[in-house]
Amino acid sequence: MEFILHTIIVGIAVAVAAYILPGVTVRNILTAIWVAFLLAIINGTIGKILHFLTMPFNWLTLGLVGFIINVLMILLVDRIVPGFKIKNFLWAVLFAIIVSIVSGILEWIF
Repeated sequence: MEFILHTIIVGIAVAVAAYILPGVTVRNILTAIWVAFLLAIINGTIGKILHFLTMPFNWLTLGLVGFIINVLMILLVDRIVPGFKIKNFLWAVLFAIIVSIVSGILEWIF
């Protein structure tokens, strides 16, 4: 139940970020929830492996490499989901920041 609630909250955060950022488009709320679900699955599998393999670099860069990996996972989801488009890497960085802030606020509320 917690996973479903978290996925819905991140889906709402994805929709809000797409509304705020002109370089990110999401077709509808169901696409945003699908993006959130795929982000959770990809970050739980490929992301964990990449974070483990880059642990020394992540430590040296004080987490910057981990953030870049998360942005790359967002760009991967961009390639997979047809109704979700991000123009370039910079928009993906801004998207990651806004989704983190909005989902954190929503998690705190709910």
